[in-house]
Amino acid sequence: MSHDIKSAYRPAPDQLLIDIADYALSYQITSEVAYETAYYCLLDTLACGFQALQYPACTKLLGPIVPGATMKQGARVPGTSYELDPVTAAFNIGTMIRWLDFNDTWLAAEWGHPSDNLGAILAVADYCSRNQSRNGAFTVRDILTAMIKAHEIQGVLALENSFNRVGLDHVLLVRIASTAVVTAMMGGTRDQVINALSNAWIDGGALRTYRHAPNTGSRKSWAAGDATSRSVRHALFALKDEMGYPSALTAKTWGFQDVLFKGKEVKLAQSLGSYVMENVLFKISYPAEFHAQTAVEAAMTLHAQVKDKLDHVDKIIIETQEPGVRIIDKIGVLANPADRDHCIQYMVAIPLIFGRLMAADYEDDVATDPRVDKLRNKMQVLEHKQFTTDYYAADKRYIGNAVQVFFKDGTNTARIAVDYPIGHRKRRVEGMPVLMKKFSDSVTAHFSSAQSKRINTQLINHNQLEKMTVEKFLDELIINS
Repeated sequence: MSHDIKSAYRPAPDQLLIDIADYALSYQITSEVAYETAYYCLLDTLACGFQALQYPACTKLLGPIVPGATMKQGARVPGTSYELDPVTAAFNIGTMIRWLDFNDTWLAAEWGHPSDNLGAILAVADYCSRNQSRNGAFTVRDILTAMIKAHEIQGVLALENSFNRVGLDHVLLVRIASTAVVTAMMGGTRDQVINALSNAWIDGGALRTYRHAPNTGSRKSWAAGDATSRSVRHALFALKDEMGYPSALTAKTWGFQDVLFKGKEVKLAQSLGSYVMENVLFKISYPAEFHAQTAVEAAMTLHAQVKDKLDHVDKIIIETQEPGVRIIDKIGVLANPADRDHCIQYMVAIPLIFGRLMAADYEDDVATDPRVDKLRNKMQVLEHKQFTTDYYAADKRYIGNAVQVFFKDGTNTARIAVDYPIGHRKRRVEGMPVLMKKFSDSVTAHFSSAQSKRINTQLINHNQLEKMTVEKFLDELIINS
């Protein structure tokens, strides 16, 4: 029996499904700025994954779900020896990427991390290339194209649709973007891409419960992996002609908009192109929730003035944007690393005390230093209206913060304000050498001397890398068991 969505008894597909599917299938990326940025994004995202492999809390979730259930000619997981079915591989890669909260960011009405989609894209590209799917072998250039498109779908949907306002997590958009792109990558027809997308929307969305007190926990580090694996499953079902649900968004009473979005229309704020990749924000220096990145920079600037006077601090004023107040202003006990890397007070205290902020600084060994909570208790977090205005301004997209320390003797430091972090497009010239060092250092720390030297030699040449097949690319990045 055919389940064609064009059957007479079913409605026409929602326009949003059509627009995303047509973009994923047919849009030609012409922006070399987007491709250059995507190249940096690919290396940065891999660096985040390699760093995460140092943490047992992450690695215990990787590999096959059932021990021993590997797959010959499956998708490889960079930095490991795992060879898995593409659904499980997508989970592995997506989880590595997001674990340390160190990959790229997009901030608008909704937030998120568009490079999360690489979990699905890389798993599908390697699996298809190694098994001679209907679309044949992929090159790294194809990976960059898919990344640009996934970034665009996720980011443009985020511009004016605030899922966090109804309690849904931003990984919903990872599932939508990845589903569209990987179904197209696998050779899906227009109807099949629309079917897959409709099922992705019908999944609903994960609750943000795991990102907020009193339930903050490590699921926020594997939620994107879950979303990417789900997208690959939807794509594979669609390729078997599993039916879709054409009014998944707009159906009265039972559609996504009525059930989960308070009846509001989910819409694209602008036509899909390459805007998001061109303007994406990189987390280059600090593994910290992005609304606090400039606060960390400001605190680093103040470290030398404060480190020897910690006992004399009277109060610390942190000015931030409204989303920063809403998401990461936390007082009281912080239960675990997932709690700490979403607390602006904690992320300011560490650089003030130690002059650094690394992933290890969220672990118990550092968090139990009594100076940390002593400083946190002296902090006031305030919204600065101009920071909020500049945050939402389409021509700025700033993420401003200011930090000022006041001492008991009546003196104070200067108010250090930073409008946008080193990962912002306005600081690309300054930021990209730091990003490349992040990649090189991550490779050197994880791989053997010979392999890291080979990776750092072959992958830092943009033009050479784009021409490389995905199969060869993954050959370079796996560890032979």
